[in-house]
Amino acid sequence: MSGRIVARTLSAALGALLIVSGAPAALAAPQAPPGHFEDVIKLPDGFQPEGITIGPRGTGYVGSLADGDIYVFDVRTGEEITTFQGPGTPSVGLKIDKRGRLFIAGGPTGKARVVDAATGELLQSYPLTDPPTFVNDVVVRRDAAWFTDSQRAQLYKLPFGRGGALPEPDAIEVVPLTGDWVQQPGFNANGIAETPNHRALLVIQTSTGLLFRVDPASGVATVVDLGGVELTNGDGLLVVGRTLYVVQNQLNTVAVIRLNSSGTSGELVDRLTDPDFQVPTTVAKFGKWLYLPNARFGTPPTPETEYSVVRIDR
Repeated sequence: MSGRIVARTLSAALGALLIVSGAPAALAAPQAPPGHFEDVIKLPDGFQPEGITIGPRGTGYVGSLADGDIYVFDVRTGEEITTFQGPGTPSVGLKIDKRGRLFIAGGPTGKARVVDAATGELLQSYPLTDPPTFVNDVVVRRDAAWFTDSQRAQLYKLPFGRGGALPEPDAIEVVPLTGDWVQQPGFNANGIAETPNHRALLVIQTSTGLLFRVDPASGVATVVDLGGVELTNGDGLLVVGRTLYVVQNQLNTVAVIRLNSSGTSGELVDRLTDPDFQVPTTVAKFGKWLYLPNARFGTPPTPETEYSVVRIDR
């Protein structure tokens, strides 16, 4: 039902002990009590979270806008596994790939970096563009990683080499956004995902609430037909099958869109919210749940400000 408060649910009893994805045995998280998953996962005070991604076995990663640290936790217990030290500059959107690599957008630095999801070791750094800018989010496709820029009408492509090898820094491709795309004052390209058929990209423009389908070969952007629905304050995107989840940060809402396969049109089928939301920004899934970090934009950040990740049904 539209506008409903999402009910909490408990999982079925867990079976054998699971080793945390991407983490060596020394970093394995404690086993959760059977059938119990935390509804609200506490982050370190003052952390200022923004991006989230979750590995296939339940290792969660949240990036800090304050110093770029990556907080690594077990989604079952909510307990910390480790924290990867950041570069002292923001970590914004992030995604883990099948090879255990974390791709991290660097916000106002204009950079991206890739780290080992098990150790936090820096694998490669990429100067995507020069400041002033805001490299905001990332999606990892079969052949490349793509980053959005909220201040410039362009995307950044990191094409993979043979076997998924990371490219050298000079292999960065800048893809201008054209077609229906009109750059606006304020925040523009934000969350990014693949269409259900994996042939194109979906990008949300925060300043207008419009969702665009982008041809990755040309950068031509076409407004997705949502029947007049505007996704106000659109932020992080997640596609699961043909379902698109759009985080509407200041509205404390997740819009649920049923897309066609090509991502050219869709229908709003639900809006999810939760009393524990405090301006969530991005979204990742594990099992039948969604996990969203509370960025608490509008709350002055201090070293004592409390932050969390909220679990809801999807």
